[in-house]
Amino acid sequence: MDNPLLKPFGTPFDSIPFEDIEAAHFKPAILQLITNAKKEIDAIVDNPEPANFANTIAALEYAGKTLNIASATFFNLDAAETNDDIQQLAQELSPILAEYSNDIMLNEGLFSRVKQVHDETDPASLTPEAARLLDKTYQGFARNGALLTAEDKEKLRDIDKQLATLTMKFSQHVLQETNAYHLQVQDEQKLEGLPLSIRAAAQAEAEKRALAGWVFTLHFPSYVPFMKYAANRALREELYMASATRALKANANNNESIVRDIVDLRRRRANLLGFGTHADFVLQERMASSPAIVLDFLNDLLVKAKPHAIQEVGQLKALAAKDGISEMMPYDHAYYAEKLREAKFNLSEEALKPYFPLAQVLGAAFDAAGKLYGLSFSVRTDVPTYHPEVTVYDVLENGHHKALLYTDWHPREGKRAGAWMTAYRGQWTENGHQIRPHISIVCNFSRPVGETPSLLTFNEVTTLFHEFGHALHGILADTVYESLSGTNVYWDFVELPSQFMENYCYEKEFLRSFARHHQTGEVLPDAEIDKIVAAANFMEGYQTMRQLSFGILDMAYHTGRLDADTSIEHFEKNTIRDTQLYPDVPGTAQSPAFSHIFAGGYSAGYYSYKWAEVLDADAFAYFKETGIFNTDTAARFKTLLSSGGTADPMELYVQFRGRKPEPEALLKRAGLIAS
Repeated sequence: MDNPLLKPFGTPFDSIPFEDIEAAHFKPAILQLITNAKKEIDAIVDNPEPANFANTIAALEYAGKTLNIASATFFNLDAAETNDDIQQLAQELSPILAEYSNDIMLNEGLFSRVKQVHDETDPASLTPEAARLLDKTYQGFARNGALLTAEDKEKLRDIDKQLATLTMKFSQHVLQETNAYHLQVQDEQKLEGLPLSIRAAAQAEAEKRALAGWVFTLHFPSYVPFMKYAANRALREELYMASATRALKANANNNESIVRDIVDLRRRRANLLGFGTHADFVLQERMASSPAIVLDFLNDLLVKAKPHAIQEVGQLKALAAKDGISEMMPYDHAYYAEKLREAKFNLSEEALKPYFPLAQVLGAAFDAAGKLYGLSFSVRTDVPTYHPEVTVYDVLENGHHKALLYTDWHPREGKRAGAWMTAYRGQWTENGHQIRPHISIVCNFSRPVGETPSLLTFNEVTTLFHEFGHALHGILADTVYESLSGTNVYWDFVELPSQFMENYCYEKEFLRSFARHHQTGEVLPDAEIDKIVAAANFMEGYQTMRQLSFGILDMAYHTGRLDADTSIEHFEKNTIRDTQLYPDVPGTAQSPAFSHIFAGGYSAGYYSYKWAEVLDADAFAYFKETGIFNTDTAARFKTLLSSGGTADPMELYVQFRGRKPEPEALLKRAGLIAS
């Protein structure tokens, strides 16, 4: 079988030849590319020359590049355009790739050469980036079993195989649970409160399913507006329960045992490697270097935020009492929060949507990147895509190719929930030649309906800017070594570029430049822009408590032991009790669908969202001082972004800011202390 993954792509920019690739191509290609990569490793090990940086560390860095691209393509498709065949392949390939990774990390001959270079090379004789790579490479081996006994290495291999399979199953179960449910409404009176645009989308969903009336799902563009606007409390409860019991119900998609197994395997793996807990292992390579530092950080924010959150929820309860609700429940929050927003600021998210058509918002993000970093974006119709809805842009800097950017905006059954940035190919320099990255943004924004384009809520506007910030981190990458490039940084630093870009959504002059009615061209009135800015901290106490609950739960799973006789629901609710502002709903839990920590790379790392807020608030305060598009300040920040992981993140931040970050900017922005 002619396999497009095993030959030169022959496409513009050597982009992925999606139109030629079938699911059946992946397994034989990846198996062959593993074999090829192992030969590259053998050549390093068998090299008769004494080990040095070039023939060992750099050679290892450049090994397996084609395999990396093929596997990235496969797993990106599994997230954005999966099907039964791809999901089955994921179950087969995940443990195979985990075994390949272990074959490298546990290769005694290879580690012997790496250790020799590490022990005998003066870092001062290398470039700073090369010295960083040498240390990272050595630590990577040491942290992944190279120093273990033969018996313990086999235990590690077994654990990693199991984890690879379990995390994939977890993710697939969540997607299957999300797709399996729908709420059909046939009585229009039950749609009271829902805007016409939401009804139209629900009607289109019903027609697609050949059902009468209106259909609502657990996908973000359907679920969130229903919970926010539907006056029918019983239906809000029904939809909430469907979401809050995903992968918790007694069916084939139940994730409770998988959660237990993942937590136990991560603990055992950490113990095997000499760490007390999984969190100890993870945090050794984070800005927050220990569980104690993370927990102190989270608890300090909890103390500051909780009084504000209690006050905010009290206002909602007063509104609900007017409707005869004596006890507010979690499924009431979004509905009454929107009512309070409208009453307090005379601001309706639904009324704002016509001013934020997707194309305009994306254009504004591109414009910001142009002003800050000198980038421009040009549509390429000759680059293959994996779905007709995907658009590809050639990113240019001073007229020269900088990167490819794929955008994929709308929900599909084969796409997991949420929004994310990823890469099909990273950035590196080889033989003096720059290999530029292929970056992708994937979201789940509302689809166009009829003649109406995709219109974003303001929350979705900030989501687009958030993911675009991640994309810029990848696009601007300018390093020699891919493993130190772009978003390959400490996990609690990786959210700085994304959260930094969100700040622009609250800048009045910038909003005026693109917030225009999609039909009339009318610029969003200054009064409405003022309301958006004034409402920036609306429910900030509650939102902070919500994020803290996720961070605290994550740390609890990864700093202790989950007792066999304690249910997942009980463990979760007992852990986050101090963060909860509404009565418990029995039979619900977020853990079985908490993909960030059980399938998404954020284990012992969810705190990083709040941690990075300290950085982004402090960084944007600097831009506010000098001008939000000040070229000198932007050039300094561009250096931080383009440097990737070539230096310690705090060192990069201090180079940009002139000092370490201070938390006051975040606390002031959030309204938790006086500005």
